[in-house]
Amino acid sequence: MSITSDVLIALAGFGAGMVNTIVGSGSLITFPTLLALGYSPLVANVSNTLGLVPGSASGAYGYRRELAGQRDRVVKLGIVAIFGGVFGAFLLVTYPGAFQKVVPYLILMAVALMAVQPRISRSLAKRSSRGVESSVLYGGVFATAIYGGYFGAAQGVVLMALLAIGLDDSLQRLNGLKNVLAGLVNGIAAIFFIFVTHVAYIPVVLIAISSTLGAQVGAHFGRKIPPKILRAVVISVGILVALKLIFLS
Repeated sequence: MSITSDVLIALAGFGAGMVNTIVGSGSLITFPTLLALGYSPLVANVSNTLGLVPGSASGAYGYRRELAGQRDRVVKLGIVAIFGGVFGAFLLVTYPGAFQKVVPYLILMAVALMAVQPRISRSLAKRSSRGVESSVLYGGVFATAIYGGYFGAAQGVVLMALLAIGLDDSLQRLNGLKNVLAGLVNGIAAIFFIFVTHVAYIPVVLIAISSTLGAQVGAHFGRKIPPKILRAVVISVGILVALKLIFLS
C-alpha cells in the first residue's frame, strides 16, 4: 500500500470516528474507501469493523457524563447487543450477500421512526405501563445488533431511533448509550472475525488510531448540539446512507 492510500484510510477513519460518535453511520466513510483501494467487500467489511472498535470505545468514553445513572440499561441492553453481534458476524461469514439487500429499507424505517419519535413519546408518556414497548426495544436492539455484526453501516441511526422511542430520556444521554451498544457489537464481531476469517491489519491499525481521535472530536462537538438539530442530523444522515447503499447495490 502507498503512502497516499495510508493517508486516505487515516482520513476516512478520523471522519468515521467523529460521525459515529455523533449519529452513527461512520462505516459509510471507511468501507467505500477500502473498496476503492482494491480490498474485497468481505475483507473491507471485516477490517473496517475491527478498525472502528477503538473509536467506538473512545466515543463512549467521551460521553461518560451522559452515561451516569444508566448502568442498568448498559448491562441489560449490552448483553442483548453482544448476542446479536455474534449472530450477525456468523451470518456474514456464512451468507455474505443476502442480508445486505434489506439494509437500505431498515435504515429508511429507522429514519421514519426518528421523525415521528416526539409524537410517539408524548403518547407513550400518557400510558401507565411501557412493558410492551420495553419488549419491542429489546427485540429491536437484538435485530439491530445482528445487522451491526453483519455490516454495521448506520447501525447507530437505527439504535438511536429505537432508544428514543423505547426510553424516556434526553437525546444526548441516549446518544451516549447508543455509542456503548454500537461499540459492544463492533467489539464482539471483531473478536469473532479474528478467529474465522482474513483480516487486513494495516488498514485496521490506521482506522483504529484515526477513528479514536475522530471520536473524541465528535464527542466534544456532539454534546453541544441541541436535540432538535441532533434529530435532524440523524434523519439526514439516515436518508443519505440509505440512498448510497441502494446506489452501491
